[in-house]
Amino acid sequence: MFLAVSRAIDAVTGFIGYHIRWLILATVLISTANAIIRKVFDTSSNAWLELQWYLFGAVFMLAAAYTLQRNAHVRIDVVSSHLSKRTREWIDVICHLFMLLPFVLVMIWLGFPFALESFQDQEVSSNAGGLMVWPSKLFILLGFLLLLAQCLSELIKRVAFLTGHLREPEPEPTHGLTPEDLGVHGGPNQ
Repeated sequence: MFLAVSRAIDAVTGFIGYHIRWLILATVLISTANAIIRKVFDTSSNAWLELQWYLFGAVFMLAAAYTLQRNAHVRIDVVSSHLSKRTREWIDVICHLFMLLPFVLVMIWLGFPFALESFQDQEVSSNAGGLMVWPSKLFILLGFLLLLAQCLSELIKRVAFLTGHLREPEPEPTHGLTPEDLGVHGGPNQ
C-alpha cells in the first residue's frame, strides 16, 4: 500500500517537474521582450520584472521535489560513491528523517499563515505598477508541500529497499548524460 502511495506521489511530482520547465521558456521570453522594449522604446514596467521573478521562483520551488525524486540534488558523491548501496540508503533515510523532513515541516508551518494572510489581504507589490504578491507566496507553500510529499515517497522507497520489498529505490543521477558523455570508460580500476 505504501509503495502505491509512493508511486502516486512520484507521478504527480514527475508530471509537475517535467512540465514546469515551460515556465523557464516563458521567463526567458518575458525577460527578452522586456529588455528590448526598455532599450528600444525607453519604457518598461515593474510588472514585467516582477513576473520574471515570480516565474523563476515558481520553477525553483515547484521543481525542488522533482529534483529530489530524480536524485539530482547536491550531495557529496566523492564520499558516497565509495559506500555500498545499502549504506547510502541508510544515510538517505537518516538525512531525510532528521534534516529534510523537519526543515520542510517548519517551512510549511511558517509558510501557511504567510501565504494565507497575503491572499486574504490581496497583497500587492509596493513597487509602482507591481503585481499581486500572494501568488508568489503561494508558490513557496506549494513547493514545500510537494517537497514534503516527495520526502515521504523517498522514505517509503528507501525503507522498502532496506527491508527487501523494492529492488532499486531511485534512478542513479546522470542529468541526462551517459557515462561516455561524462568521460567515464570502464570501472574504477581502468
